[in-house]
Order: sequence, then C-alpha cells, then structure tokens
Amino acid sequence: MYFDTVVEICERLPEYHRVDVEAWDNAPTFRVGKKNFLFASEDGSTLGMKLDKEEAAAVVASDPEVSPMGYGLGRHGWIDLSITKKPTPGRWREIEEWVRMSYTLVAPKKLARQVLEADGLGS
Repeated sequence: MYFDTVVEICERLPEYHRVDVEAWDNAPTFRVGKKNFLFASEDGSTLGMKLDKEEAAAVVASDPEVSPMGYGLGRHGWIDLSITKKPTPGRWREIEEWVRMSYTLVAPKKLARQVLEADGLGS
C-alpha cells in the first residue's frame, strides 16, 4: 500500500539499512548502524518512530492517527502512526519530516548532522 513510499523516504538518509525481524514475523525495520529509527508494517500503513518528547506529546494530543508506542517506548518519544486514509502530499511531507527526525535522534552525530544540515537545521 504505502511501503514503497516509506522506502523512498528512507533511501534519502545516509547509511540506512533495512532489517526484517524474524521474531516479529519478518516485520521490516529501518536502522542506522545497529539502532532502529523506524518500524513499519509490511504494507507501510503503520509506522513507529522516535520524536523529541515534547513534539511527540503534541502530535499524540493533536493527531487522531498517532498514539504513543507500546512497551513503554511512548514515554521516550516513540510514536505509532496508523495511516487510515490516503495521505495527501502535505501529510507525506509531515511523515518524512518525522522519519528524518527519528533518524537524527538515533544516528551517530556525524550522520545526524548531515541530515540536519540538508534540512537547514544544522550549523
């Protein structure tokens, strides 16, 4: 459904790789180094990612498609996004922004800096 678009977003990030987790029925995860920055359902209709804690709280409070991630990860800024209707181009931009933020929060500083600078947020 949306998985190809999710992969395209990740392909714009340096040194990302995909790992399908056998213990989770081969659910796809996207990583930088050994750290996950994105969890996805096979069709891409459900995504899990890390945001700054304050932003995660604001998004959860204002977006009915977003909830705190389970297993206690929500208190650390991880969110679950359920894509319940066809995303608009604006929604895809928002999703990409969140994926890129998640990447920068878990990536090594050098790689995170590359993404932040590309987004006009680095110094």
